[in-house]
Formats: sequence, C-alpha cells, structure tokens
Amino acid sequence: VGYTGQHHGRPVSVQTTGMGGPSAAIVVEELADLGVRTVIRLGTCGAIAPSVAVLDLVIATAAVGADGTTRQYTSGEPFAPVADFAVTRALFESGESVSRPVHAGLLVSQDAFYRQPESWEAWRRRGVLAVEMEAAAIFTVALQRGLRAGTACLVVDRVDDRSSWASDDAIAEATADLIELGLAAVERLS
Repeated sequence: VGYTGQHHGRPVSVQTTGMGGPSAAIVVEELADLGVRTVIRLGTCGAIAPSVAVLDLVIATAAVGADGTTRQYTSGEPFAPVADFAVTRALFESGESVSRPVHAGLLVSQDAFYRQPESWEAWRRRGVLAVEMEAAAIFTVALQRGLRAGTACLVVDRVDDRSSWASDDAIAEATADLIELGLAAVERLS
C-alpha cells in the first residue's frame, strides 16, 4: 500500500515494505525504477544495547547484514551496508523535535523475528544498538542503485526481556514522534 501527497508543500510518498529483507528490497528496487532518489524507513526494533530503552528512537548509521537478502545482493562477499550520511544527519538533527531519547548507531538485520538469545551478547559486544529485519537490505539495494537511504526505528521491546514489550497506547504515542522525526528529516533534505 502506498500514498503520495504533500507535507508543507513538499512531495512525500509513504510506502509499506512488508516484513523482512526480501519484501523491503523489492519495494526499494521498484521505487528506484519509479525515480525515487531518497528512501527513509520508519519502523520498529528490539533493543540490544543496555543504554537503549523501550520507546526510545534509534537511527541507523549502518546495519549488519545477518540476513539472506543482503548476502544474495553481495554474492556472500563481506559488505558494510551503510546509511547515507545526509539522510542520517537529517534524521538525527530532527530528533530535536521529539520528546524522547534518540540514539544513532549500528543495527543488526536478521531474518528470525523471535529471539535468538545466544547471539544477543555477541552483538552487544560488537556495539550493536538494536535488531530489526530490513535496514541492511534497504541500504544494500540503495547503495547498488545510487539512492540515498536511512532508517529510524522505535524500540518496542528489549531482546533480553520478553516482558518488556511496550503497551499499544505507548507505541501509538511514540509512533507519532517517529513519524514527526521522519517528516522533519524530509524537510531538512529538501
């Protein structure tokens, strides 16, 4: 599902990507074919780093490609899927417009939705802030297609605490902040 409209006189399209790297990669490929030059993903993640709390926002500077889609795009070769610096800076600077903590750093993208506790401590030691499923694939496709891409995520739980899931009301309120951050970044990039 996608919508195109205007925000403060600027054209903006909103496009769902579905869940996971494969569908996100397809959407970014098709958006590139339509002439889109900048992609900002707003989504959810689970906190790995102790400094990141439920309902904080995390802006990806890069994403570890621990997923199948990224490996397919890179033929299994080592690759560092990084976010576009201008998009990342716009997202981070737009964090001033929201009333919750905003972190910037490394995400890990993987295919498994449910917890893999044996891997969390290793990711934590490597400086990963949070886990999600799409950023590495989006950054990889964007880099290969010459697009600018960035990601900002709302932390909805902690991977090491299954009882930490935020309430629906709290998620709705925080999602409004995430959307505000994304739209403010679009304005900064225009």
